[in-house]
Amino acid sequence: MKKLFIAFLAFGFFTASAQTVDEVIQKYSANLGGLDAFNKIKTIKITGTYTTQGMDLPLTIQKINGKATRTEVEAMGSVVIRAYKDGKAWTQNPFTGMAAPTEVTGKDAAEYKEQIFVGSPLMNYKARGHKVELLGQEKVGDVNTYKIKLTGKDDDKVTMYYISTTDYTLVKTDSERDVQGQTVNVETYFSNFKDWNGIKIAMTADSKVDGQVLTSINYTNIEFNVPIDEKIFDMPK
Repeated sequence: MKKLFIAFLAFGFFTASAQTVDEVIQKYSANLGGLDAFNKIKTIKITGTYTTQGMDLPLTIQKINGKATRTEVEAMGSVVIRAYKDGKAWTQNPFTGMAAPTEVTGKDAAEYKEQIFVGSPLMNYKARGHKVELLGQEKVGDVNTYKIKLTGKDDDKVTMYYISTTDYTLVKTDSERDVQGQTVNVETYFSNFKDWNGIKIAMTADSKVDGQVLTSINYTNIEFNVPIDEKIFDMPK
């Protein structure tokens, strides 16, 4: 009888402490400043560096929240551009034979589209039409995390999110990507979180393949609600 009573208490504690995927996401969103705060952002401009193959390249990201995005990386006198607006995605990359602006379609365009939002896809996954599933807990280094599977609406892309069970900070994501013609699993680790007027943003993101750093992104400055000319998002004719 005593063992049965103890087992009952243990079960009751487990049930009370277990969380649903929506509860985890809500606490994750609150830790970042809340979905409402992100929705109030009209535009954002981010500057920093994109590090790859030993080179630190100037990076600029500009967005009209929920409508358009443009990312520029300067390298060896040229500019690599990825942009999306009103259903049209395009890129310009002289290093891959696309010296002229080139339209992007299919799953690649869906990936560009996902970048138009300032907040994480998890924060308002229902409004975006994504699906989520809580897959339990998993250790990432020394950090115990909730593991959440997100399946994209437009491309069925699966991304795993690992969120700290203690402070609900995003520790890592992983997903399959095409790298130089090969499909590989890319793990991205987030760090150096900084508060910008109540909005918390990871200033560093290190992407790894097989444990080796592939790219690093380091933000140096973030500006909210600055004037941005919408024409920069249109593909030049």
